[in-house]
Amino acid sequence: MSVTSPQTDWYSADWPAPPRVRTLITTRNGGVSAAPYNSLNLGLHVGDDETRVLANRALVAAQLPGEPAWLNQTHSTTVVEAGPFGAPPDADASFSHASGQVCVVMTADCLPVLFAERNGRAVGAAHAGWRGLCNGVLEAGIATMGVAPADLMAWLGPAIGPDAFEVGAEVRQAFIARDPASQAAFSPIGDDKYLADIYLLARQRLEAAGISAIYGGGQCTVIDRDRYFSYRRDGCTGRMASLIWIEP
Repeated sequence: MSVTSPQTDWYSADWPAPPRVRTLITTRNGGVSAAPYNSLNLGLHVGDDETRVLANRALVAAQLPGEPAWLNQTHSTTVVEAGPFGAPPDADASFSHASGQVCVVMTADCLPVLFAERNGRAVGAAHAGWRGLCNGVLEAGIATMGVAPADLMAWLGPAIGPDAFEVGAEVRQAFIARDPASQAAFSPIGDDKYLADIYLLARQRLEAAGISAIYGGGQCTVIDRDRYFSYRRDGCTGRMASLIWIEP
């Protein structure tokens, strides 16, 4: 299947990373998938036609120095050094110290977090759904990169916003059990339900881990239906990608 030029609403992380650190954030636009995956679905696991997904991945790869190190994301805290892989490993974060190796995570409401060493010698990407975030996927990614947290910066990509992320009391309690300060990220809405601010929860975890340079956040994949896939909103839907690499 032929592919076309990328959409202009793909974008890069807005942060003061070194010039050799490059990023790409895809949206739902610019691909070849049919509804309900329209149009740039990058997930092979959501029921879309495989030929179309591979064509979409080729569109993205054409903007990169190499093939992304795709992961089989399982809401874990497993971190791996980015590929090339024979098959996608079960992991929810990756890192690289090598130029040209692309780290990538897919999301459709979960929070993508990109990491870069201030000197541009290491990068990483983490997929932080509420379970992974609560259980420590960000801390695991930081620890595995082999860089002092004070030398890292982080960027929070598009995720479900604080006005749309409704959770039960068990989710709130799981976070508070690990960090009492996290109660500030939950607003009660009645019937033992809460609105959760995943951006604040991530910032709290990153700051506690020693990272003070935190950027991004403030978007909502649920509300911005023209730009983003949202599993919470649509159920059957596609996946975007957040990618980071060191320029060769």
